[in-house]
Amino acid sequence: MMTLPNIITLSRIGLIPIFVGLFYLQPGYLEGAPLALINNGTPLPWINNVLVVIFILISASDFLDGLLARKLNQISAFGAFLDPVADKLLVCVALVLLTDYYYSWFITIPAIIIISREILVSALREWMSEVGKRANVAVSWIGKSKTFMQMVAILFLLLQQPLLFFSYNQINIAGKVLLFTATILTLWSGIKYLIAGLKTFDS
Repeated sequence: MMTLPNIITLSRIGLIPIFVGLFYLQPGYLEGAPLALINNGTPLPWINNVLVVIFILISASDFLDGLLARKLNQISAFGAFLDPVADKLLVCVALVLLTDYYYSWFITIPAIIIISREILVSALREWMSEVGKRANVAVSWIGKSKTFMQMVAILFLLLQQPLLFFSYNQINIAGKVLLFTATILTLWSGIKYLIAGLKTFDS
């Protein structure tokens, strides 16, 4: 059960508390005011840099553990259960943190929709497993696309400084647009799973 892919997945989950701790160590929170800038209007970059790198590591390792499981022929029921749990934990925790940080309905409403969908779909999958029709709500390309879009949106919203040729404001606006897009994909995939579940009720 403790294969290399599963160890990587467990490590992803183990990094989440560190991610949360670093989030609240950012200067705005240390100053007692989210979004507060210090050092003459410039945020301290290193904490935000480490925070972003950890988020990228957790997100990217989602691809790595699945790839290794297939390459090493170490696909397991435990890994199949744990991998989406790690994804949902990361996304939900990050959205709660961003809701606290931004104090904006443009973040709060998508966060409510996304987290609610994850809870409902997880409950639906549990029920479908009990009636022996888990395959009816298997992960689809829409589900994978929405997870990818969610993580990219969160990454942009976590960045609190310019990147390459883009200003902080441009990155922030892009993050909000991506989050809105991710919310649409989240609703779309959730409705598809719900329809599949309702068909099971009728059968």
